[in-house]
Amino acid sequence: MFSLVKLNWDSTPLSEVEFTTITGKKIALTALKGKPVIITFWATNCPECLKEIPIFIDLYKKYHAKGLEIIAIAMHYDPPNHVINLSEALQLPYDVALDLTGEIATVFGNVQLTPSTFLIGSDSLIDIKKVGAFDPEEIKTRIEILLKG
Repeated sequence: MFSLVKLNWDSTPLSEVEFTTITGKKIALTALKGKPVIITFWATNCPECLKEIPIFIDLYKKYHAKGLEIIAIAMHYDPPNHVINLSEALQLPYDVALDLTGEIATVFGNVQLTPSTFLIGSDSLIDIKKVGAFDPEEIKTRIEILLKG
């Protein structure tokens, strides 16, 4: 059920990945090593993505203080003004980045479909990779395990 894929944080593509959030904040992927991280690829015109937003907000509020990071990455085809307007309207508490060139999606296995969600453990293993809607209870359970471990 879980795909345990080792991310090579020292590989050239991953070590160079840097997210630029819609607020201008830069986050290097390597800076997240040692924390559980949810990376979700989404689009403002994706109904399933929009349904997941309240779940991500809840996860962020519940687990961020304990170490969880969440980064929502808007797909390259999503107009930046749509992403910014929606993020502001919903007051998203977690980081939202634009993947204007599709480079980040490529690094994560050439993500094409939304939503695509990755839960990465502090050990740099992809604990869950899910294309489509994920099970909120499953991801909460895995986050709690990762935060203890």
